[in-house]
Amino acid sequence: MRDLTLGPGTRVTLHFSLKLENGDVIDSNFEKDPATFTVGDGNLLAGFEKALFGLQEGARQTFIIKPEDGFGQPNPNNVQEIPRAQFGADIELTEGLMLSFADAQKAELAGVVKGFNEDVVFIDFNHPLAGREIIFDVAILRIEPAQVH
Repeated sequence: MRDLTLGPGTRVTLHFSLKLENGDVIDSNFEKDPATFTVGDGNLLAGFEKALFGLQEGARQTFIIKPEDGFGQPNPNNVQEIPRAQFGADIELTEGLMLSFADAQKAELAGVVKGFNEDVVFIDFNHPLAGREIIFDVAILRIEPAQVH
């Protein structure tokens, strides 16, 4: 075991789980292969990454990640009205239905049906976890200096 602490300039291998306040598991790799990433490479949201700073190999910790450090607060401007006619007759609209859209750059964008009527469909493009506190459980398996290329 090394004395390295997790922070900028390190590469970390860990097990993690993300849960909602009610205990529902969003994601976990405790029963799978661990994840390895370099701090600051974008594989982990900055708020989750910063919570890990200062931990050492062998640490097991649970953090509460506030919305502003995780998936952000919902933005009312991200709920869009789309004409009902743009949805094919083969799509059975229901509240909560997740659909895939293409943005202006042709990138895939997920949206959730929040409501609809005969004329328009209300689509929420906020991240599904926006506004939620996330329970972040981690077990640090290995910390090593990051390779500089």
